[in-house]
Amino acid sequence: MSFLILISCQRNLKETVAIIIQNGKVIDLETGQIAQKDIYISNGRIKNLENSDSPLLYKGNKIIDAEGKYILPGFWDNHVHFRGGKDLISNNRNFLKLFIANGITTVRDAGGDLTPSVLQWKKSISEGNLPGPDIYTSGPKIDGPNATWAGSLEVENELDVRKALDSLMALKTDFVKLYDSRISGELYLKTIEEAEKRSLITSGHMPFTVNLDEAIEAGIDAIEHLYYVMKGCSSMEAKVTKQLQDKSIGFWGAMPLLLDSYEEGTAEKIFALLKTKNVYVVPTLHIGKVLSYLDEVNHDEDPHLKYLEEAFIKTYEGRIKGALNAGAERRKERKDLDHFFSKLTNNLNQAGVGILAGSDCGAYNSYVYPGFSLHKELEALVNAGLSPLEALKASAYNGSRFLKKDKDYGSIAIGKISDLVLLAENPLENISNTQKIDFVIKGDAIFNSEKLRVLLKDTVIEKK
Repeated sequence: MSFLILISCQRNLKETVAIIIQNGKVIDLETGQIAQKDIYISNGRIKNLENSDSPLLYKGNKIIDAEGKYILPGFWDNHVHFRGGKDLISNNRNFLKLFIANGITTVRDAGGDLTPSVLQWKKSISEGNLPGPDIYTSGPKIDGPNATWAGSLEVENELDVRKALDSLMALKTDFVKLYDSRISGELYLKTIEEAEKRSLITSGHMPFTVNLDEAIEAGIDAIEHLYYVMKGCSSMEAKVTKQLQDKSIGFWGAMPLLLDSYEEGTAEKIFALLKTKNVYVVPTLHIGKVLSYLDEVNHDEDPHLKYLEEAFIKTYEGRIKGALNAGAERRKERKDLDHFFSKLTNNLNQAGVGILAGSDCGAYNSYVYPGFSLHKELEALVNAGLSPLEALKASAYNGSRFLKKDKDYGSIAIGKISDLVLLAENPLENISNTQKIDFVIKGDAIFNSEKLRVLLKDTVIEKK
């Protein structure tokens, strides 16, 4: 009899998990549906997911009452930069806290000059020794001789291309980032083709000496920014490309020609090709607006400047001077482009092209603040015409698919990594509600509102 009682008791014992989140409103990013759920987290992953009216399946070391809160995957910023040289390493490291404080649990580092530090941060974060988002990094960018950005891998021939890719593979970077300041059109395409042979993911700016369809057919996986998509939508692309190759016009000289020759039929063909080849586009609308209006908006009293060292703020001067010294015609062109890019983003989305939400925050990119600027990008996407659900999908959902990490990220499901944000209000009703963060869950770590405030406080730079 006592043996039977013992067996019965053992059956009633509940397994203990790290975290139980009770009664939360879980948002399905595929459908937009919201369901009341209990989430069980163990070893940094979602162990189980049940309707809130079901009996509790486990004991929890920590229990979060999520009544009235909206739960979705932690945000991804799909275009950031850690850069600025050794003097800015500490400020860049501090940004890791800003990302977490803003609910950003993953970032895609699209090239910089701090690769050794970034790889060390990435390791420390994965080991739980440093608070910060998961980092997927390209390492150094690939460009041509005398490249614009410090730390770039400069290629002049096909052997250089192979060596550059060899070095990135040795560093175990997560994707290849191409830049267009000095690389030839021929080597740009060769780099994409060689990366394809090695099954490497590629993204980049695109030399204006290359046609967009050439880059797509070569195998590029994502187009950073919209200038290059606009070029592919022009009825004059071939003619403008020839002028650029002949150096009879430059990048900015091509802008009004391309804008004026945008053609719906051509655009539809490009959109279809982007969709068929599963090429993502990163619009970076927020930074576009900020830079387009530097001549009109004074940012000296921006509250987020307190998180930046003076040396970091100094990197903003180049773009600011460029905006203030530009003639009236150039200023108007920038604003016209900003308006057009908003429409172009909506057209891409309507055509089924994958959109990635990225802020482009980093040194030299004036007044686009790490962490905070992703929420501005989500707002910009909605202002462009995307629904709040579509804007949210452009963050974690699409970001994980682009980097082929969707088995672990991008949705709330059993077995996936438990990177979550708990919001006080529904982001599907108002996208600005992404900023009303009550909890951030990073694996088995819990950041409640007080811990999030401490992260922000610890990141403030004491000015000398």
